[in-house]
Amino acid sequence: MVRRIRRTPWEKLSLTNNCTLGPLNKPVATIKPDETIEVETWGCYKSPRNRTKNDCEGTTVRSSRAVKETLRKNVLSFENPITGPIYVEGAKPGDSLKVEIIDVKLPNVGWTSARATFGELAGWLPLPQPPTKFSRINDGRITFALNDGRMIEIPAEPFIGTIGVSPAFEAISTTTPGRHGGNMDVSDVCVSNTLYLPVATDGALLGLGDVHAVQGDGEICGTAVEIPARVKLKVGLEKNKELDWPRIESKSEIMTVCTSKPLEDATRLAFLELIKWLEKDYDFERYDAYMLLSLAARARIAQIVDPLFTVVAKLPKKILPKRRA
Repeated sequence: MVRRIRRTPWEKLSLTNNCTLGPLNKPVATIKPDETIEVETWGCYKSPRNRTKNDCEGTTVRSSRAVKETLRKNVLSFENPITGPIYVEGAKPGDSLKVEIIDVKLPNVGWTSARATFGELAGWLPLPQPPTKFSRINDGRITFALNDGRMIEIPAEPFIGTIGVSPAFEAISTTTPGRHGGNMDVSDVCVSNTLYLPVATDGALLGLGDVHAVQGDGEICGTAVEIPARVKLKVGLEKNKELDWPRIESKSEIMTVCTSKPLEDATRLAFLELIKWLEKDYDFERYDAYMLLSLAARARIAQIVDPLFTVVAKLPKKILPKRRA
């Protein structure tokens, strides 16, 4: 039987435990390596001062209340709350956490908001009345309504927007990505893929939330289709496998995930990490790897709206040689 880890009740949400990833946060559950769990997550915003019966299963933003109004009226509002941290038995600094994403259960409604002061086009695109839109989610499709009444259907491609482990010495906001993971907003952290995270403290202290039903590259308005969700994961442990940055593996690609500012530095880091991966696991010489990436690698901008930007560098597995004997 798969154990369910429930999200923190709204009245007990904490600005530390639920809105940071850090070594002093108190675990809400302890799991064994290779255990499969189902984790409930909140939507992107939650406020204990304004609970409603119909709140999109975990967000105070609704059709009558835009994000800006919610944040203004609720002093204690929570942005990017996570479920966790989850203590993984046996995890030590220098190990890596192996997180296989098995399933993401979607609600039937998600929301998207644009704000004049936030997003990649803040200051470039006037928004006198920043809108919040709700989209129906049915049978794996999202219905996005235009203001003139026309409907656009988009295939749902759910993924975990915020997932990470504790840094070694500091607490980092769940709105910020980094070497520990965090708010990466990488759409490749999805069903059938495996995320690898560097362990920096005993137990790893895994947390996750901010699930999106779909997101375009860049998340340029600052939100995707934001949803609460139930996420099924298998959490494994690779002993003595030290990583500098998160990695993702799919059936067809290997990927490195790096964050920085400016965007060029995030891109450089992602490609450099991919070179290191080829050196370590595929016996490449450094400049062979460098030139191969110039021929065959792909890069995507995951998001350019958070405190640090996120870039993913990818290489198809089918072109990679077998390791030398």
